[in-house]
Amino acid sequence: MTAATSSTSKLAARAPATVLIVDDAPANLGMLRKILTQQGYQTYVASSGERALTLARRMHPDLILLDIVMPGLDGLETCRQLKSNPLTQRIPVIFMSARNEAEDVVEGLDIGAVDYIGKPLRMAEVCARVRAQLQIRSRSENHEEQAERLRTIVNNMAEGLLIIEPDSRIQFTNPACDKYLGYMEGELANKSLAELLHPQVADEYQEYFDRYAAAPDTAHSHGTREVIIRHRNGSSVCMDLTLTPMYLRQPLFIGLLHDITHHKQSEDALQRAAMVDPLTKIANRRHFDNFLEKEWQRAMRSGQPLSLVLLDVDHFKLYNDNLGHPAGDACLIQVAQAIADHALRPTDLAARYGGEEFVLLFAETGAEAAMQLAESIRAHIEGLKLMHPRSTTSPWITVSIGVSTIHPQQLDNTESLFVAADRAMYAAKEGGRNQIRAAATNSPTLEAVKALMMRQVEG
Repeated sequence: MTAATSSTSKLAARAPATVLIVDDAPANLGMLRKILTQQGYQTYVASSGERALTLARRMHPDLILLDIVMPGLDGLETCRQLKSNPLTQRIPVIFMSARNEAEDVVEGLDIGAVDYIGKPLRMAEVCARVRAQLQIRSRSENHEEQAERLRTIVNNMAEGLLIIEPDSRIQFTNPACDKYLGYMEGELANKSLAELLHPQVADEYQEYFDRYAAAPDTAHSHGTREVIIRHRNGSSVCMDLTLTPMYLRQPLFIGLLHDITHHKQSEDALQRAAMVDPLTKIANRRHFDNFLEKEWQRAMRSGQPLSLVLLDVDHFKLYNDNLGHPAGDACLIQVAQAIADHALRPTDLAARYGGEEFVLLFAETGAEAAMQLAESIRAHIEGLKLMHPRSTTSPWITVSIGVSTIHPQQLDNTESLFVAADRAMYAAKEGGRNQIRAAATNSPTLEAVKALMMRQVEG
């Protein structure tokens, strides 16, 4: 015995089936009631159609035994009224009648009865037919209950659910799927899955559908993959899509959608955070190094110059010691913003490279233009007029800047560009600070750096 059957048996034991007996002959009522009570059923009796309708609406019996020939409201009309009332239309009715001609039986079944017993009644037959109909009703109710439970689960599940046919046509979607994608109930039915996916991804799924249709026995779950699905408003929604085949009367596929938009947003936020200096909110060293490598490769292909601007805040340790670290942090934030204001193109990037040291990259920018940009940055920072009481260079915060420019070649590397800018920046400091020094392409400084780098590689 299955768990479901066991559960049904226990329910039946606690609540015996109820049978309403309708007959205008007291002898028939008494005999039927006695026999059915002995069978373990709870019985009610009515001697007229009017009384039967009242009891049926009030008691909701599991089965009605209904005589056809009665004064007043006969059995046929009583059955019609039972079937027209939503409260009683699903109660099975068995007719009892001495009118046993074929047309009488057909009429009774056409009205909605489930069975027809001829009179005189044979009690064993009556008990067997009652038992059979109650079993059918019990199974039907169990199936309906299971179907309703399944509908409730599907309609309330957090994941979007789609039933998809082998031609990629959507047969059904649950409320979560409709909500995720912005559609009304039933609006996605008969649309193609391809309308929601990128064409390449849609083609991959169609190939999978075709393989399954050709050989259902060898098919397996497509698994879970991340897909971009078009929302009804035209935007894109990031989803995990799990596709599983099933075979009922025809091949079908169950698709489960899990919204990972928030996860992707968090992931993107973490990636962005990993590329940003937490204090100044401009790019950090890691981001700058990656960006420089990409622009370096692009400059090698295009033959365009690449300029690096390296700057350091003058006497910053004295500033921190005199005014405190909170003031030092506030100073770096303002300097960083001033620097970032000069990185205007997608190919420009400003970054905090460490401590009070900042760096800017200008792609497709020659030495002269880089020097002009560096001077603009120097003047901008001095123009902030951030008080620096202990500076021997100026009453304000100032910076020393080194600029290096190169047309990258196959044997060059980014480190040589950095070393050249660094040497130029220290030359600016040694020259009195608050100024700019440059190491341009093919200058003795840059050539010496490149030669030094080559010797280190060879050694």
